Amino acid sequence: LAFCRGRVVRVPKGPLIRVVGTEVVIPCSVSDYDGPSEQNFDWEFSRETDFVRIVSTWDSAFTSEEYQKRVGHGDIELRRSSNDAVELVIRNIQPTDQGRYKCSTPSTDATVQGNYDAEVQVKVISDGLSVSGSKARSSMSLRLSEGDSFKLRCSAITTSPEHTHLHVTWQSKSGSTWRDILSLTHEGKFQPGPGYEERYRNGDIRLDTGANDTYWLSVSQATSVDGSAYRCLVSEWVRGADGLWQKIQEKSVEIASVAIQQTDVVISTSNVSVTERDSLDLTCNITTDRSGIFQAEVMWYFSVSPDDTLSDAQVLLSMDRDSVVSDSTLISLSHVDRNSYRLLVRDVDVEDSGYYFCQAALWVPLHNGSWYKVVERTSAPISVVVTALEPDYGVFLNASKTPKFSDDPTELNCMFTNAQDTEANIRFTVSWYYRQRLRSDDVVTDELLATMDADWTLLLGDRSRERIQNGEIIFSKKTVDTFSLRIQWTSESDRGDYFCVISAWNRHRNNSWVKSKDVTSASVSIFWATQDYTLTVEAVKLKPFFVAGHTFEMTCKVSSKNIKTPRYSVLITAEKPLTDQSNPNGTTRIISLNQDSVVRLEDWTDQTRVDGVVLEKVQENEFRYRMYQTQISDAGLYRCVVTAWSPGGGGMWREAVNGLSNPIQIDFQTSGPVFNVSVHSDNPTIYQGELADLLCIVTMEGMALEPDDMSFDVSWFAVRSFALDREPVLLVSLDRRGIVMQSRRNGSSDISLERISPLEFRLRVHGCEDHDFGNHYCVVTPWVRSATSVWQREPDIKAKPIFLSVKMDVLNAFKYPLLIGIGLATVIGLLSCLIGYCSSRWCCKKEVQETRRERRRLMSMEMD
Repeated sequence: LAFCRGRVVRVPKGPLIRVVGTEVVIPCSVSDYDGPSEQNFDWEFSRETDFVRIVSTWDSAFTSEEYQKRVGHGDIELRRSSNDAVELVIRNIQPTDQGRYKCSTPSTDATVQGNYDAEVQVKVISDGLSVSGSKARSSMSLRLSEGDSFKLRCSAITTSPEHTHLHVTWQSKSGSTWRDILSLTHEGKFQPGPGYEERYRNGDIRLDTGANDTYWLSVSQATSVDGSAYRCLVSEWVRGADGLWQKIQEKSVEIASVAIQQTDVVISTSNVSVTERDSLDLTCNITTDRSGIFQAEVMWYFSVSPDDTLSDAQVLLSMDRDSVVSDSTLISLSHVDRNSYRLLVRDVDVEDSGYYFCQAALWVPLHNGSWYKVVERTSAPISVVVTALEPDYGVFLNASKTPKFSDDPTELNCMFTNAQDTEANIRFTVSWYYRQRLRSDDVVTDELLATMDADWTLLLGDRSRERIQNGEIIFSKKTVDTFSLRIQWTSESDRGDYFCVISAWNRHRNNSWVKSKDVTSASVSIFWATQDYTLTVEAVKLKPFFVAGHTFEMTCKVSSKNIKTPRYSVLITAEKPLTDQSNPNGTTRIISLNQDSVVRLEDWTDQTRVDGVVLEKVQENEFRYRMYQTQISDAGLYRCVVTAWSPGGGGMWREAVNGLSNPIQIDFQTSGPVFNVSVHSDNPTIYQGELADLLCIVTMEGMALEPDDMSFDVSWFAVRSFALDREPVLLVSLDRRGIVMQSRRNGSSDISLERISPLEFRLRVHGCEDHDFGNHYCVVTPWVRSATSVWQREPDIKAKPIFLSVKMDVLNAFKYPLLIGIGLATVIGLLSCLIGYCSSRWCCKKEVQETRRERRRLMSMEMD
């Protein structure tokens, strides 16, 4: 197969039969070649023996003198269709062009293999095809009505010497283009054009043949699309040498111009603006020039927009061609005369406002007894406006209860009068609004409080939603014509203007309610004069002189103005050390009593004196505070913080105003001892694993005390940093009863705290680790027993911190690893020597055989 492969040049099989004056296209292609992908082609022509050069793709001087003029004018052209194919085009072919045409390709192959040219025979025959229409010279004109039938005639004959077939196509003109209706192909088959398949199957379009080579187009039940120009297109076909049909020429002739008269539909109305509950009367008049038997089908539509399509519109009523009307209660459709159809809508309402239009279709009987719809038209929409019947009524708003103080009730009544129809067809609802009163001219928007729907469902506004749900605001309907708004407890934020809106709702035929009118009342102002609340608190010390251990008493007397039935809550505070009254920093909350006389300890944390403070209500405006067994640490400024409460809505209390009393000072004048604390260590730098000793030493100045008359609370803290920039960590504490409390530790080191003398406390850290470093200090709280045998707590004393440094013992750290390493190295060396000796002694011993020498004496020469 590889040796048989070579260049192949192909042209169509001949002969190619063409009609004089037509265009011939002869293709030529090459395959299985070497060299560049784009190949060149030469065309030559021969009538008998010699070939004449026509045209070439690569040599412009290839054309012979005989064809230069035709090639220059474009009558002969070489058109390239691809790199390996061209087409020879000869326009207006003549009998002299009949002969043999040769297509050759210059060689680009490495070796000469295959064929490099091919020939085809072209035969030119005379034009024997004639096509004609009616006997008249020009096309005829037809004016028909929709649904009519018509026939068109076309004559086509050929006198060609060859055996040819005719292909007849009827066409209609659509704009500037022609479209196929029905064809009788050269193979004797009927072929309908696009869009005419259904009408061809129904028999409405036919193509019939008659005598004298005539072809008839029959159209039944013409429609508006059939109105156009018609022509007959005839082409002549011949079977080629390859068995395929080839079209050799084509002719056409315009036959007729058909005009289809359309049926018009006009709508006229007797009234387009009606009042609610009246009747709407519309008439659909159908005008047509059609004669004969026909029936009309009418359908009425309703739409809210004039631009809606029929699919979006609502079907009201319809009457078919047999005058059968679809069922409806309030809408009727009647046939007034032959061309008029009346639509009557009874008891219209506002929802019937919109656009009405009718759709009419004309039906004609067919010869087989069926009916055919010849035309269908839709009228232009007519606007219908239904005027609502608005009730005439007035609205008045009055206040039956107005507040004089805050938290008083407010009640407003909204009434409507002169309502003519309050029966089942009209319903009234109310909407309540609030407008804030401003002193300036700023525009304030109205805020919706609540509104009623048509079914009397209450819809709440954002402003009052929570208060309505809590029952603070109540909406009700007292009588048929009166709506009420009640605010149980009116606050200052409720001051402003109120007004109501009465809405009238009309019932429609579908039992739905539509709002028809809103009437707004005049506004009612809710306002009362207010004065600022005043509250005065006076603190009095009952015992001007007392010493530590005695009971401290003070009373707080309260007076208020412009507060309705007030109640008071009291809070006792202490300031340590003394600070300015306006500065609350350093204030301790001790005990409180609320407006319901419930006592609560606030920041009182002395567990030994839980019952040491008492706050009680002596009178309605007088309160007494007691502190038993006072301590030196209780010194400071004591005040009463009083809050006045007034009754609020729903049994709640509302905060009115706050007051602060004058300060009462507790100051103990003592000449007792003064304590100092210091931290000491003999060795603040230690190694890991060693014991660290830290001493907390208390020194005393002034009056000397017996050891049994003083006691100390000692706490040790550590700051794990070189600088005191972190929070201190509690290590261990020892109270005055000797109870040790140790905090939780994460490391392996342990800690202990002991009292080694009445004024010395030792902290020990056993097995120190690296995380035990840092600044360490102690905090001492002295307790001194007074002459009355009462223990008094002195202020806390903090010692100056000492830094504890924990180092690593390098020798101890590496001692055991070095010993273990040396021992292992010695053992491994001795073991290696033992293995070498055993191997050389027993395992690798080699026997050496020595050659024995004979012991012979030398013989003398004479004896040799």
